[in-house]
Amino acid sequence: MTTETVKVSARSNASQRIIAAGIVFGFCYFAASVIMTLLLSILLAYLLDPFVEWLERWRVSRALGSLVVLLLALALVTGMAYLVFDRADHFARDWPKYSAVLKQAAAAVERRLERLEARVSELAPEGPRGPQAVRVAEPRPVLSLLLRGIGSLYSVLLTATFVPFLVFFMLAAKHQVWHGTLQLFPTAHRTRVKHALDQVSAMLRGYVVGNALVAMILVLLSWAFFWLMGLEYPFLTAVVSGLLNLVPYFGAMLAWIPPFVIGLSQWSTALPFFIVAAGLSALHVLAINVLMPALVGRRVQLNALAVTVALLFWGWLWGWMGLILAIPITATFKVICDNVERWEPVGRWLGD
Repeated sequence: MTTETVKVSARSNASQRIIAAGIVFGFCYFAASVIMTLLLSILLAYLLDPFVEWLERWRVSRALGSLVVLLLALALVTGMAYLVFDRADHFARDWPKYSAVLKQAAAAVERRLERLEARVSELAPEGPRGPQAVRVAEPRPVLSLLLRGIGSLYSVLLTATFVPFLVFFMLAAKHQVWHGTLQLFPTAHRTRVKHALDQVSAMLRGYVVGNALVAMILVLLSWAFFWLMGLEYPFLTAVVSGLLNLVPYFGAMLAWIPPFVIGLSQWSTALPFFIVAAGLSALHVLAINVLMPALVGRRVQLNALAVTVALLFWGWLWGWMGLILAIPITATFKVICDNVERWEPVGRWLGD
């Protein structure tokens, strides 16, 4: 009876864990807007916290320092958004010129595919002719792809409204939040919990600040590169291409798309496109192999397989926002596993 009881207990524990994991993933899916707002606020708070601490060393109260830093950050973001939207407005006016070139290129590709299909059909044996299938035009998925991970206009407004307030409260009440978090655990475990929180803090801060610096460097280098190539709208193209270049694995090819679209109306030969592809690929290699190790360091101790699986899963669950949050979430989970004895094997599997 004892052996049977142990087997039944083990099966029930496994079932409970599977059910609990399903509940967690279901909650992450249905409450995506709320969770993403909280996680984005946490990342921004870690990004701005060093500036608040610097003001604290100059005897500025943490609440006032948090307010000053947040207002300066909002002013900086507003200025950058104005520059980007101003260039985007000029680009929108010239869009018919680019759209005509894109339509011609798409038509040429479609004609080649039709000729290839006709040749293949000539080689294939003729079968009984039945009723031809009617193709139903589907709505273009561009807008849904861009809004995937945000959900709706309500979610956008929710994020834009609550993120500044959450960031301010997180910055101003950092010490109280940390103290209250430690009080949730038994006294014997608080030292280990504090160590885990310090690890998470150092990892997130290094990751966010390092990626922000890498993104800034990539945008500036891409801007100079596109300007030297004589590309129209070099700043707008550099912002989009530089940010896309940060995407692991796929960033090198995604960064080609904006300059290729702009270059279709300027370049009539393939050489400039090869130069752009080679230059952006070189920037991607520089970012991954030089800038990221130097500025981010080994804060995020994840192996390549764990990073790939995390990007696939969270990107599928939350869209493009999941791609941004995938690595911080997985790295935080690894730190938790490293500090929980039963989960240490999982932490080792996720690590380098």
